[in-house]
Amino acid sequence: MLTLKTNSLRKEAIILVWIGEIWNIFEASVALWAALLSSSVALLAFGLDSLIELFAGAVLIWRFSKEASDESSTERKALRLVGVTFFLLSGFILLQSSATLFGYSGEPQQSLPGVLITVSSAVLMTILFVFKKSIAQKLSSRALRAEAYESLMCDLKDLFVVAGLGLNILLGWWWADPIMALALVPLLVREGLESFREE
Repeated sequence: MLTLKTNSLRKEAIILVWIGEIWNIFEASVALWAALLSSSVALLAFGLDSLIELFAGAVLIWRFSKEASDESSTERKALRLVGVTFFLLSGFILLQSSATLFGYSGEPQQSLPGVLITVSSAVLMTILFVFKKSIAQKLSSRALRAEAYESLMCDLKDLFVVAGLGLNILLGWWWADPIMALALVPLLVREGLESFREE
């Protein structure tokens, strides 16, 4: 009975991760297209962030597709790989934000498609986070928990991107976008370190 319940939860986890993967393909396409149209570094970062989330999702699909006999080793590898994506995302935000603040990249511009995809992403991925976290607790899967929190952190970043673009549009504060993105780096690094500690 326990095995049936565990298998059912694993299937639910894979379905949730696949929903996130399909959304991230769409999200990355729209964000990168909007970034090209508006020359927005913030939207470029958002699109690349979607690609990192795609990688983290692929790691989780791989992890939950493995046989139960392999579970401990697979969980450790998956946790490590998801932890690495937190550091990659942090590094990218640092580079992108610094380049923008010091004038090496163009200032973020207004983009209605970019704002719409960012807000839509925040809503959908937050819902997925709630369900993934619940299943992660039931399965005692630290890797799924880490991937769920990565989605949440990316969604917080999305809201910061919207806030930064909004301040730029309303008040002309072009620097608000990179500053708000930088505020998330400590949270991302903490999650990455926690993934390795839990391993």
